[in-house]
Amino acid sequence: MPTLLTESPSLAYTPEVAAATRPAWDRLRRVMPEAEWITHAPLVHAIQRLKRERRAVVLAHNYQAPEIFHGVADRVGDSLALAQQARDTDAEVIVLAGVHFMAETAKLMNPDKVVLCPEPEAGCSLAASITAADVRALRQRHPGIPVVAYVNTSVAVKAEVDICCTSGNAVEVVESLGVSRVIFLPDRYLAAHVATQTAVEIVPWTGSCEVHVRFTGEEIEEYRSNYDDLLVVAHPECPPDVLAAADIVGSTARMVELIEAKKPPRVLLITECAMGDNVAAAVPEVEIVRPCNLCPHMRRITLANILAALETLSPRVEIDPAVVAPARRSVERMLAVRPGARRAGP
Repeated sequence: MPTLLTESPSLAYTPEVAAATRPAWDRLRRVMPEAEWITHAPLVHAIQRLKRERRAVVLAHNYQAPEIFHGVADRVGDSLALAQQARDTDAEVIVLAGVHFMAETAKLMNPDKVVLCPEPEAGCSLAASITAADVRALRQRHPGIPVVAYVNTSVAVKAEVDICCTSGNAVEVVESLGVSRVIFLPDRYLAAHVATQTAVEIVPWTGSCEVHVRFTGEEIEEYRSNYDDLLVVAHPECPPDVLAAADIVGSTARMVELIEAKKPPRVLLITECAMGDNVAAAVPEVEIVRPCNLCPHMRRITLANILAALETLSPRVEIDPAVVAPARRSVERMLAVRPGARRAGP
């Protein structure tokens, strides 16, 4: 059996590797010790070479580690952006540096392309909180009410619902249905936030994100007591007391856009910790204060398993043909909702 690059002693930090990876290091030097970068750079160099050979693209979520986000990703973003980029790419191979439901969505958008998930066990507490059978039971209890699913769900669940959404377009999606009541799943905290932004009645599910649920309003007030100029930006998957204590509540994409555009002097970023590192590397003039709640599932994606996936073109994402069409329809309906478009229900 041939030796994989990931098992080879040739992965050394040579002058060639240092020169080729210098642009990434220039972005990362503010958030990473040089000694750590030296261990990453040979893998980054090898991945960049293999991407060219395979005609591959790496799509990375904002919660990925900085060496992935700034070192090997071709496109980055939140769940909505990754779905759009997966739909629009002309690459022959897609490597999804994120959790498994994101790779499934990429495959839905590209059924004829090779889609790789470097670690299939990279799951999500929200996606695990609901099944397709649960959705069917909800429909029986609430006949005639449309079902909106956050994209943090399995492809089997997506196939059972009417439309998907992300935290960035949830209100627009809910109101696009033109009804007075919707079932919203699986995140109860995102559902509660959406309910404060619309006249549409929201019937929630009971799921939550194991990262965002750990933040508290008391924790935010403690940070405020230490800083006079702190802007607090929180993700809507957080509990209500956190959102009430924040200055701004916004999706992952909105957080990034706000910081890049406004460049406030100091921001407390209430979301997954690695995103704070990625924003700090991209906007060095802003001090990012971040309580470090890491997503254990995102951490399963590494440079080593991205390289191995490109070498072996596995593990490949495959989807049950029976659910492809309805699941794809739910995602495409989400992508068709015009950003900022809102209308009140009847």
